[in-house]
Amino acid sequence: MNQVIAKDLILASKSAARLAMLESVGLKLDGVAPMVDEDAIKEAMIAENATPRVMSDALAEAKAVKISKKYPGALVLGSDQILEGPDGATMSKAESPDEAKEKLAALSGKTHRLYSAAVIAEGGRPSWRHIEKAVLTMRALSARFIDEYVDQYWEEIRPCVGCYRIEAEGLQLFQKVEGDHHAIMGMPLLAILDYLRIRGNLPS
Repeated sequence: MNQVIAKDLILASKSAARLAMLESVGLKLDGVAPMVDEDAIKEAMIAENATPRVMSDALAEAKAVKISKKYPGALVLGSDQILEGPDGATMSKAESPDEAKEKLAALSGKTHRLYSAAVIAEGGRPSWRHIEKAVLTMRALSARFIDEYVDQYWEEIRPCVGCYRIEAEGLQLFQKVEGDHHAIMGMPLLAILDYLRIRGNLPS
């Protein structure tokens, strides 16, 4: 199947992973970096005791709305993912391999949740949103396995909130996975595609 240009659609991100996910299903679109202060938004929402689900939605909306104001004639897709750790606290991306190892050790043998949100904005305002939750249980990981996994895949997992990728060897980290595969990878893709078809931005 040839690539389909998603009519008037822009991704509010330069994430290679999210662009690749959209391209993998035949879409062709541009990505624009929204340049929002994600850390500041998270800190403010944590101070307000916002849930990880609400935080993922707010971050996706902030990205979509910011780019939508620059391109008012387009549909702008913003997406974000928040990890809720076993203790209920939000887990951020690791800044170093050592920190990634610590985070994986904290998830080892326990269950955590991923909230993947998508928001589409038009004319500077959100017009559609969707949030999916995935529940993942890691098997008990040995320190040796964690060290070898992070040492080998650090560059790939660096942008990932859980310090892992569900693809390829990353699946070996898990005992049980409940939820949509694409949402776990960072975007509720099926819901996005369904909405674009309904809107006529994709052929039905």
